[in-house]
Amino acid sequence: MKIGILETGNPPERLGGRYPTYGRMVSDLVGPGHAYTPYAAADGILPADPSDEDAYLITGSPAGVYEPLPWIAALIDFLRAVPPATPMVGLCFGHQVMAAAFGGRVAKSTKGWGIGLHTYRVQARAPWMDEATEIAVPAIHQDQVLEPPPGARTIAGNAFTPHGILDYRDRRALSFQVHPEFEADYAIALIAGHTPAVPHEPAAHAAALASLTHPNDGPRLGGWIRRFLEDGE
Repeated sequence: MKIGILETGNPPERLGGRYPTYGRMVSDLVGPGHAYTPYAAADGILPADPSDEDAYLITGSPAGVYEPLPWIAALIDFLRAVPPATPMVGLCFGHQVMAAAFGGRVAKSTKGWGIGLHTYRVQARAPWMDEATEIAVPAIHQDQVLEPPPGARTIAGNAFTPHGILDYRDRRALSFQVHPEFEADYAIALIAGHTPAVPHEPAAHAAALASLTHPNDGPRLGGWIRRFLEDGE
């Protein structure tokens, strides 16, 4: 399968290039056996034709989908032009931009930042899933999908992020608010130095970092994504 990875961000410069690109993290998560092509979507680079790839993966980003940036508008137009039968998977910003593109509502949450290992309760089943009733995966976000698109159903979430995983019924699309592609060392480095405009409460920040030392279900979600993509190949 030819998979286009739409890179909407990369590790911050403060981490000194010690970690792979977000595109590489995503391809490592899904695994071998496919031909991956990265596109620097945040620089305005997208496939010439939405049918050029057999599937698309959309990475995380520090940007907000509501920001008036030309590349975000171009990305939304591109996602809408992807044939509904083409598999599409979004992670964090990818989750949000897909929701925005297909009729949902995304905004900054009044609950503030969600950081650390987040546990979602599984609410619905799909053929590409396994028997898990809960999943715990690294997260770092303030923006959320507040209203899913009409064609999507919520697969999993929690009180902080009710719509944590969306499964689309009107197209082959799936998205996650969490970051299954983040290895624990990267998630810890990213969150340890995260300094938003309103600082994290020190105890909560410390608890979030401590949570990331525990085992997480990133590889499990990688299996879900792989089965979702390969179903019907």
